[in-house]
Amino acid sequence: MFSHTLRAMVTVLLLAAPLPARAQAPQVTNNPFPQPIVANEGVIAVKFVEFAALPDLPGEAQPARMMSLVNETGTRRLFVNDMRGPIYTVSYDGKAVALYLDINAQQWGVRVNSQGSERGFQSMAFHPQFGRPGTRGFGKFYTLTDTANVETKADYTPGGTTRTHDSVLLEWTAKTPAAATYDGGAPRELMRFAQPFPNHNGGHLTFNPLATDGGADFGLLYFGFADGGSGGDPMKMAQNLGSAFGKILRIDPLGSNSTNGKYGIPAANPFAGDGNAATLGEIYAYGVRNAQRLFWDAKTGAMFMSDIGQNIVEEISPVTLGANLGWNDWEGSFGFISRSEVSLANQRGDAKVTFPIVEFDQVDALLQPQSAAIGGMVYRSSTVPQLANLLIFGDNPSGEIFYVNADALPKGGQDPIRRILLNDNGVSKTLLQVIREKNTAQGKTPATRVDLRFGEGPNGQIFLLNKRDGVIRLLVADAGR
Repeated sequence: MFSHTLRAMVTVLLLAAPLPARAQAPQVTNNPFPQPIVANEGVIAVKFVEFAALPDLPGEAQPARMMSLVNETGTRRLFVNDMRGPIYTVSYDGKAVALYLDINAQQWGVRVNSQGSERGFQSMAFHPQFGRPGTRGFGKFYTLTDTANVETKADYTPGGTTRTHDSVLLEWTAKTPAAATYDGGAPRELMRFAQPFPNHNGGHLTFNPLATDGGADFGLLYFGFADGGSGGDPMKMAQNLGSAFGKILRIDPLGSNSTNGKYGIPAANPFAGDGNAATLGEIYAYGVRNAQRLFWDAKTGAMFMSDIGQNIVEEISPVTLGANLGWNDWEGSFGFISRSEVSLANQRGDAKVTFPIVEFDQVDALLQPQSAAIGGMVYRSSTVPQLANLLIFGDNPSGEIFYVNADALPKGGQDPIRRILLNDNGVSKTLLQVIREKNTAQGKTPATRVDLRFGEGPNGQIFLLNKRDGVIRLLVADAGR
């Protein structure tokens, strides 16, 4: 009897005792993609040529700091800028390179601030009517630059007491667009942003290349404007619809219905006619951290951006009218926690957010510390057959070039990413390897990073820019193709 009673009591105690806790899967990480980018599968090796070279600036140790290459079809020239102020023209055959304009020349009063690696002359765009006499856009082009001039009142201020420098959008008007050098007057200032921190100044100026004359999007200027810097968007500007920081903006540079009367706000912008004084009509999309390039797919009309992540996730994302691109609630497909962690819970879990089509993490073995996504283009030409119908992008510091299928876009992650290498006389190399070899030939110390940028020329030509050897490279088809 006693044994039965004791056995019953033990059973009750065992049933009442808590079970050992099961090991829980970690919910935070700094490596959300533990499977690395595939290094040797699906690699495309593409031949290239040294197309042109930009000169070193006198007294400067660093080669040309190339940021953007623009194909100006009206005058049949390429334009390339250096972050320190110069704009160069490059002939379509690459044989003639000439200084067109130095926006940092004393006579213009721009005072380009090119300190550090992120500040300087960020981008330029030529009005689609630049070379067409009798049109409103004749001779007009635009520059976005960081400036040391902070005495002028800013149109957009993030708050706080710190003002490290300003970023200004300027309109230049050439009298003779086809002239070898700029022959116009001083620029007209359209917008001024007071910058609270020295970093995150990127902003790619561009007109929609697919817009046709008379169409709703023709002559409207797009640019990505970063979240103001520091880290983690401390002022919560990217999700603030009353702030221009952390946005994709769209304006009519020839209009006048803005608050300052110097540019126009398209009526079709998502917040232009919402009747809410707390939102900015200039906003096209929001939730951006540090967008580096905007580009379109000529086949589908879709628009994309490359956005640099905090310390973990790099992304290429679609951009649509009024889209919330997530930052700083999300870093890529993951909930943003801090500079060192993202959440694995509820991935891509907000139906109101537009998440990346492809993303990669900064600890991948192919990359360098502090990697940075850079677009990119959707290649719809047949000039280089291996690249047809691919969405091409890369990593800025390492110079790694990647692709995914443009006709079967992924839904996030890095599994679909494959590499593009450079075919150098039958040997596949990374762009960094090619640059280092060029540096040696130049008698310079080999570079440790690339600072990759893409440029698009006539008929979909793909140009590779960098800040380490002054050379512009063109991807070309193999002989016999």
